[in-house]
Amino acid sequence: MDYSIGLDYLILIVTLIITVGASIHLKHTYVKTKKIESKKGISGQETARKILDNNGLNNVSIGESVDDLSDHYDPRNKTVTLSTDIYRQSSLASISVAAHECGHAIQDKDGYFFLRLRSKIVPIVNLASSLGYVAILIGIFAGILKFLWIGIILECVILFFQLITLPVEFDASRRGLKLIKELHLIEDDEEKTCKKMLKAAALTYVSSVATSLLEIFRLVLIARRDD
Repeated sequence: MDYSIGLDYLILIVTLIITVGASIHLKHTYVKTKKIESKKGISGQETARKILDNNGLNNVSIGESVDDLSDHYDPRNKTVTLSTDIYRQSSLASISVAAHECGHAIQDKDGYFFLRLRSKIVPIVNLASSLGYVAILIGIFAGILKFLWIGIILECVILFFQLITLPVEFDASRRGLKLIKELHLIEDDEEKTCKKMLKAAALTYVSSVATSLLEIFRLVLIARRDD
């Protein structure tokens, strides 16, 4: 058996383990944390409103989404969108996630460098994502090495975007956790649970970077093997 081909399969298996493992860990932590009621009894929506108003972001609206774990902040229309459970429930998961998304709104207000950079390159990344897979498929199945290397370069653009996302997400969690403590939205003994929830979410972004690195390495091996 060709050792390089064996390495291809090994990388694919490791990539799958990392991706699935991070996803399972997040869902397990989320399900567990959303069962723990906040001692203050405030919902995710109330948490978000208090944080936003306290930071002079009265212009930022709070929306509700029916999709689980679809929580996000949109800098274009200044909206924090929370999934139904996060929006309505008063669990520690609700408070943690709402605070994290408000952290992004505060980053936007402060002109946080990595958030602005990420927003600017989104169109480029979307294009790279679409064309990259096409180039890779042509390169591998049609045996056109030039297309494969183009695909690898485009994958590197996506990796760059993911690397920029890491400080954005970690900083949003740091800001959010700091604010729910300063505004006394949680008790001292609830902080550890909130941290666990936010770390589990951050782990998915770390896993994305790791899997992208492995995929680029695998494609480079294929390109060099076929050269």
